[in-house]
Amino acid sequence: MYGLEKSDDGVVPEKSSNKGRRPAETMEGRLSTSGNLLQKVAFPTQSGANASSGMQRVREVARKDKKVKFTALLHHVTIPLLIRSFKTLQKDAAPGNDGVTWKEYEIGLTHRIEDLHRRIHTGSYRAVPVRRTHIPKADGGMRALGIAALEDKVVQRAIVTVLSEIWEADFVGFSYGFRPKRSAHDALDALHVGIMGKKVNWVLDADIRGFFDTIDHEWLLKFVEHRVADPRILRLIQKWLKAGVSEDGRWSETKMGTPQGAVVSPLLANLYLHYVFDLWVHQWRQKHAYGDVIVIRYADDFALGFQYRREAERFLFDLKARFQKFGLELHPEKTRLIEFGRFAGEDRQKRGQGKPETFEFLGFTHCCGVKRLSRTFLVKRKTAKKRMRVRLQRVKEVLSKRRHEPIPEQASWLRQVLAGYYQYHAIPGNMPALQSFHTQVVRIWYKSLRRRSQRNRLIWERFGPLANRLLPSPKILHPSPNERFYAKHPK
Repeated sequence: MYGLEKSDDGVVPEKSSNKGRRPAETMEGRLSTSGNLLQKVAFPTQSGANASSGMQRVREVARKDKKVKFTALLHHVTIPLLIRSFKTLQKDAAPGNDGVTWKEYEIGLTHRIEDLHRRIHTGSYRAVPVRRTHIPKADGGMRALGIAALEDKVVQRAIVTVLSEIWEADFVGFSYGFRPKRSAHDALDALHVGIMGKKVNWVLDADIRGFFDTIDHEWLLKFVEHRVADPRILRLIQKWLKAGVSEDGRWSETKMGTPQGAVVSPLLANLYLHYVFDLWVHQWRQKHAYGDVIVIRYADDFALGFQYRREAERFLFDLKARFQKFGLELHPEKTRLIEFGRFAGEDRQKRGQGKPETFEFLGFTHCCGVKRLSRTFLVKRKTAKKRMRVRLQRVKEVLSKRRHEPIPEQASWLRQVLAGYYQYHAIPGNMPALQSFHTQVVRIWYKSLRRRSQRNRLIWERFGPLANRLLPSPKILHPSPNERFYAKHPK
């Protein structure tokens, strides 16, 4: 089925913990990945279907031997897997440079997939240059996104399904981004529980400058080769990396980076930071940390908590050198070491420095607060202002284009907007921000409707009850961080 061989050139060789410290996963309060060796039941793949017996075997071997190389993997890319991969794609996604939409490709799907399968396994498959577009960022800048051709998306999804069976056995516990059964809220829960449960007095709020655009292709392929020795899989990844970018009809070569928005990019980004950051952090805190250290990473966003300032400063110095070796750089204006924790408010008050600073992580501003009754320390979280501002601006722009649609149709769209916003932001303690967002949406809608005509302008006494009846009121949808975290990671 596939060949296996030992790897003798690991970037960060696995070592036993020194100083009697626990491994990285248990530092965050979750079970070590080594305990998964006893699990035999196949979990769903990223495509949503149960893993085949062949891929289940790949996963079991990957878990049992962390140095094994897989020399034959492409035969797992079957016609059924390609069909499942196609069906997981967004039906209304913008087309790439091939101009083919999901609905168009669905016509004659079986024949198309059979032809694609043949080209993949004969080596005649060619990657299409990525179409580049830009979307606004929360900070006012623009983010470059790459839109791949539909067949490239299908093949990438299939390859991600296969490779995830290997690297899910390797990825550490504090890595949450774009992984099965893990979400941004799991990362937020882990950060909250870590700060509340550990002796955290300093938080490193860091940002990697242009991460997806600065990934070094040579290093990335070396990292892939630590587990994959199938030359056909490696050639496919090289084709996607070297396909280039098309913008305004002009093609340009991509010598580094992976398109943000491509199906394969999240896995490649996780793989890159697994070797560059995760394993290195695990060893660093074993060797150099005497106090508590917590680490949470979601894709290229990460936050660390330290008990001692001198250890935090040394870590930041070492991290810059580590990133430089692999072509990465911390953003100088977005990387800060702040005093944050249960004693930060009291200590800063004694020094006459005012309230503790805040930091943002995954769309929420984290603040030092106290519980209302017991007056004990509490990490407060609220929606980041710039994220709310960008979302409200988007609502305003869309409503201006839909101004003359019937009110029920506008209300239907706004209900979807509010439901999606609540689904992510409705965490305990964030009710004031939710109510503010709801109020602003209603106000924007009211002003938009009043501009429909110069006559018989809509008055608030009439509109207010209508909006309350048509739009959902905010309510907390998520449990407390402790409750969900310990339910998923029982001690």
